[in-house]
Amino acid sequence: MALHSRPQHRQTRRDAVVAAAVGILAASALAGCNAKADTGSTGAAPATKALHHRAAKSTEKPVPPARLKVNVAQAAVPVDTLVRVTAANATLQRVSVRAQGGAALPGGLAKNAASWAAQERLEPGTTYHVSAFAKDEGGATQRLQRTFHTVPLSLDQQTYPSIAPIDGETVGVGMPVIVQFDVPVTNRAEIEKHLSVQTSPKQPGTWHWISDYEVHWRPRTYWKPGSNVTVNADVNGVNAGSGIYGQEDRSTSFHVGDAVFMKIHVARHEMRVFDNGRLLRTIPVTGGKPGFTTRSGIKVIIEKFRHKRMDAATTGISPNSPEYYNISNVEYAQRVTYSGEFLHAAPWSVGDQGSANVSHGCVGMSTSNAAWLYSLTKRGDVVDVTGTDRSMEPDNGYGDWNVPWTQYKAASALS
Repeated sequence: MALHSRPQHRQTRRDAVVAAAVGILAASALAGCNAKADTGSTGAAPATKALHHRAAKSTEKPVPPARLKVNVAQAAVPVDTLVRVTAANATLQRVSVRAQGGAALPGGLAKNAASWAAQERLEPGTTYHVSAFAKDEGGATQRLQRTFHTVPLSLDQQTYPSIAPIDGETVGVGMPVIVQFDVPVTNRAEIEKHLSVQTSPKQPGTWHWISDYEVHWRPRTYWKPGSNVTVNADVNGVNAGSGIYGQEDRSTSFHVGDAVFMKIHVARHEMRVFDNGRLLRTIPVTGGKPGFTTRSGIKVIIEKFRHKRMDAATTGISPNSPEYYNISNVEYAQRVTYSGEFLHAAPWSVGDQGSANVSHGCVGMSTSNAAWLYSLTKRGDVVDVTGTDRSMEPDNGYGDWNVPWTQYKAASALS
């Protein structure tokens, strides 16, 4: 009997252990249900909430670092640099680029406030300070500070633009826009990109390089009377080639007056003067004699002199020549070529005016007619000469209108 009782006792203890385990599991299950239902309970509930909180924190993205940059080194910055500040993972709030002891460079923020760009280039041999402020994606303020120096340039390394017509001038319908440089421009295309002409009313036109020192602009046809024109040469700091940079920005505005035309027929010894298409007067004149033939072509009044000394030596005639002259007080002289052709009073040749050509190339008329014409004309008025076999050279004065439009336009560096 003892042998049978020991297995029975072992089975009873196993059943008790199983029953106890089932009870513990049940209690755990009940405790879990009660924690979900009662957020204010203690015990298992706080531990469960802490786990959820840690899990939520782990899903948050870290704020990316902000980066502010400027496109200049510390020193030896070329003057044709346009300063640019950029921001990554941040929004620019304010940017200043200021010359030491001078004004700030004008510039503007991009629409997305991720960049700022200067609108003007730099001055040579100058210290600049960059200051930029931005907000990163976490709302913190980020700041960039940078000081840099530009390359120094001598005057021989800078080219200065002069513009004609001058500001406020009223000119004739044949007047070209002229920009002259005191140091040669070899990078014509880059300079031309920074030259502009605005016309009112609008008129198509083009730039035309005469040389490395000079570029002209004219409309396709003569200016419309009454036009207003603004010329901008925004060349300061622009690379003009061969180590040369633009020295200064220049601008001018001028007005186009009445259309005054002088039509001279040398063989018929006459000049007809028109104002806006209306014939005002026919004037007897004398032109150049054989060996000094007046040029045919379209000329433009370049400059005017109430009195002008005329020395034949300036046209290549030797003082020892029988053709030499030196007249100190020629009245109402209006230059139409660089080589020395003028419209002027010639009281010494009145007997030949209207019948013979006796001058050294100028167009002479009586003093009264010359005074009347002088009072009517302005720089840029057109002098259209015909009746000779000698042609006007396009670069001998304002000879732009003697060049066909397609050829004229082809001399643009951007054509």
